Amino acid sequence: MEQLFLKASLISSRAFTNTYSTSFSLGIKALDKSIHEAIYAIYGFVRVADEIVDTFHDQNKEKLIHEFQNDTFKAINDGFSTNAILHSFQWAVNHYGIDHNHITAFFDSMIMDLHKTSYNREEYEKYIYGSAEVVGLMCLKVFCHPNDEQYKALIPPARKLGSAFQKINFLRDLKADYFDKGRMYFPNLSIEEFNATTKKTIEAELEDEFAEAFKGIKKLPSNCKFGVYTAYTYYLELFKKIRKKDAELIKNERVRIPDRMKNWLLLRSILRYKLGLI
Repeated sequence: MEQLFLKASLISSRAFTNTYSTSFSLGIKALDKSIHEAIYAIYGFVRVADEIVDTFHDQNKEKLIHEFQNDTFKAINDGFSTNAILHSFQWAVNHYGIDHNHITAFFDSMIMDLHKTSYNREEYEKYIYGSAEVVGLMCLKVFCHPNDEQYKALIPPARKLGSAFQKINFLRDLKADYFDKGRMYFPNLSIEEFNATTKKTIEAELEDEFAEAFKGIKKLPSNCKFGVYTAYTYYLELFKKIRKKDAELIKNERVRIPDRMKNWLLLRSILRYKLGLI
């Protein structure tokens, strides 16, 4: 019966992911089917924590996130949870040997979102590590299983990719983060100080991170290379659009990729993958 409960829990994680993020669901479908369940389990878990700190405004967020953290580690230690999302996640953690320190770092960043509205450089890097890089490392552990040597070799470029994606999110959502949530993630910077010079500094970091990340993508196992590359091309296109925009426009509008362009990027990714160019 426990196997049936696990099956139902994994279905729940997939449904939860599909409900909250159609774009991410499409990205998972580009991965090999053998790893779909584990990636859905990871994303479902991440999504719950993110919703707690960002949208549960009528609830005691502090209490909820700490309870969720405690319940997460209890589920992992017990190898079971009556919470379907946590049961799926504990299965992925235990089956693939995901580092518990990554989960702790993730919760550290989620808790930062409850209180912090500005960051210094050290806090900024800590937040990006916990909110984005370790999520990529959880997925990487699934991608490379059971090859630990391959996993270890790909940690640096995987972290660069997670960092680049998160910084693009910060730029894309600059207006909403500041005016709706009161947050400015870029270190030692106010919304008024975000200008052409500071934008170029951030873009220089991103250019280096995208370049290093691509080196790692080319070394990924076949079960995930196309899916990760497709996400990479989407974020790279966002980066190109952001670079063309003035700093003032970035502060006042959300940069988007039209569906037509997304379809073109997907077709181009398929072609490059089949030609062995990645």
